[in-house]
Amino acid sequence: MNKNLPEFLQKFVARYPDIWEQYGQLSQTVGSVEGLDQRSQRLVKLGIAIGAGRQGAVHSHTRKCKKAGLSNAEIFHVALLAITTIGWSGAIAGLAWINDELQDL
Repeated sequence: MNKNLPEFLQKFVARYPDIWEQYGQLSQTVGSVEGLDQRSQRLVKLGIAIGAGRQGAVHSHTRKCKKAGLSNAEIFHVALLAITTIGWSGAIAGLAWINDELQDL
């Protein structure tokens, strides 16, 4: 079990391991479709999480971006681009959530 997952999600995975496994499989399948490279996919997913206002997803995708070798500047740039797309408050929230993980501001 991944101890980095929120406690509730860990309990969910313990109770419904097949659902969690299939969810992971769907992620792999969708990611393997011809189109964006892995680096771009990471940044797009982070942008979607920011736009949707999903704090936990922003935290998760920030960690995944770092693990994939993206720089802090590249990761923060995603939230900066959100300023003129979703507005100041949404973008600043995204920056704050990214900073929760990177501790770089």
